[in-house]
Amino acid sequence: MSIMYPVANRSADRNPARRPAPVAEQDEAKKRVLNRLRRAYGQLGAVIEAVESDSDCRTVVTQLAAVSAAVERAGFAVVATGMKRCLSTPGHPGATEDDLSLDDLEKLFMMLS
Repeated sequence: MSIMYPVANRSADRNPARRPAPVAEQDEAKKRVLNRLRRAYGQLGAVIEAVESDSDCRTVVTQLAAVSAAVERAGFAVVATGMKRCLSTPGHPGATEDDLSLDDLEKLFMMLS
């Protein structure tokens, strides 16, 4: 599954409330998601290491909880990015079939809960 981040709409939309997020803002959102996923990746390595070294249950479960929270937060960040775009630019010029509908966003959100 590929994650599609919103692409700035370069058309001349004169209403600032309907303009897509600037590219810098999109890049920052992507950077935050990647940082969360990298953190989860590192924490998953710690879980594997803890299990391999027969660590106590508390250590393993604590590390698993950290992985789970990091992945969950990354998912919510991806959905939030899509929500910002869709809610701030409904029916924007240059919309593509890859754009998420509000129903799609709701389904994605519910998948995370």
